[in-house]
Amino acid sequence: MTVGERARSASPPESGRADEPRPVSIFEARRGSLADRFAAALDGRHPALVFFLATLSGFLLLAVASILLALLVVHVLVPGGGLGLEGSDESFNDTLAQHRTGTLTTLAEIGTQVGGAPVLPILVGLIAIVCAFLRRWLIAAFAVFVLAVESATYRVTSIAVPRDRPSVHRLEDLEFDASYPSGHTAASLAVYAGLVLLLTTRFTSSLKKALAWTAAILLITFVALSRMYEGMHHPLDVAGGVLVGIGAILVLLFACRAAGAAAQRRSRA
Repeated sequence: MTVGERARSASPPESGRADEPRPVSIFEARRGSLADRFAAALDGRHPALVFFLATLSGFLLLAVASILLALLVVHVLVPGGGLGLEGSDESFNDTLAQHRTGTLTTLAEIGTQVGGAPVLPILVGLIAIVCAFLRRWLIAAFAVFVLAVESATYRVTSIAVPRDRPSVHRLEDLEFDASYPSGHTAASLAVYAGLVLLLTTRFTSSLKKALAWTAAILLITFVALSRMYEGMHHPLDVAGGVLVGIGAILVLLFACRAAGAAAQRRSRA
């Protein structure tokens, strides 16, 4: 065997061109997984179409689950005739309202901004543009659609199952019956935790991973407390927002894995 042959045999056969971007490991579908089977069912379809259909299917399932959970919260957990959690769900907002100060109100306004418009759409847009320029299409799609799926799920749920916001003085003038779930909590979790999830796949240091996740959790908690401080959501609304945010991340992971599996099938064809 010549030196050149030994060098070629030492490199992995799937590495491709040197200028190709490294794949995101978390987007790789295991053989036989749900994402792989979904791609197989759409064998021959373009990966972009597979991604769209997987995202749409996941969104519909997430929306139905969120609506069912909202019905449980609004009509079973909080009414006096149910488990009677309404008083305890309101008391936390009362306590926060009683301790409002100018400084805390300013901090809450900042928390609201970093958990919603315009910060999140601008951040997601910038990430999508940079990733598209670098031809990292799945990362760009993940960033854009994780926020879109979260926002759509929040809107559908709040319309299908209205819930009045806390009875304290509210610091924002929004729809009074769109309390469940907390859209800001869901959006901040979907975007910040989703991006940290992607970033930490590149980290080899456990310390860096821990610091990144700690920062994301603190930021999401800051947003959630800000929304309750402003009288816009109850604690149960925030819990619902957490579930919606996690659900949006899972939907996009599924869609990206299905699209990746579809691309591999086309390349082997």
